[in-house]
Amino acid sequence: MAEKINITTEDGVQIVGLWEDAGATESGAVLLLHMMPATKESYADFQSKLKAAGISSLAIDFRGHGESVRTADGRNLDYKKFSDAEQQAKIKDLEAARSWLLEKGVEPSRLAVVGASIGANLALESLASHPEIPAGVILSPGLNYRGITTMPLVRALARDQNLYLVASTDDPESAEAVEKLAEVSLAETQVKIFKTAGHGTTMLEREPGFADGLAAWLAAAVK
Repeated sequence: MAEKINITTEDGVQIVGLWEDAGATESGAVLLLHMMPATKESYADFQSKLKAAGISSLAIDFRGHGESVRTADGRNLDYKKFSDAEQQAKIKDLEAARSWLLEKGVEPSRLAVVGASIGANLALESLASHPEIPAGVILSPGLNYRGITTMPLVRALARDQNLYLVASTDDPESAEAVEKLAEVSLAETQVKIFKTAGHGTTMLEREPGFADGLAAWLAAAVK
């Protein structure tokens, strides 16, 4: 069973996550970032698949979502009331989680990131900021989500990073974004376009075998 953990960001937001320990942090780990209005629990089944593949994982609730709704000084947070700047500040949640994983003993070069929807855009921001991250899975990104623009981020990726872009044609905005991002990416890029798989982490549920294949891809990327 996953362990509930608590992290405080640099700006004092209390982030709650679920840590699934595969038993050997030196074998690598994956940071999982949900979409809106989902929570960390949307990755529960996928965390089990990663553990079966020998990979530890941490799924967090972004600020204003799930259990991450308080600051250290007692303020309440609700993502539905966030400005664009407050949405963009979710990158601090990601960075705090990344720091927690490194303190746990995960090697920076064995830590991959998976994000869905706004989590996908934020995952790209992290990949661009940390070229040592070996791989990222980007589920249903947007070209500009609440001011988080992805074309400049993809252009900034390192050539030895591995990028897996995924969308479905019944989510045309994300499918178009994936095609455009793939065109400008300098990283090692793989693209998967489904037909009726929906948006974000829904694709992990609707497409038979996709989650298992993705877990295997991530295991190879971080080992």
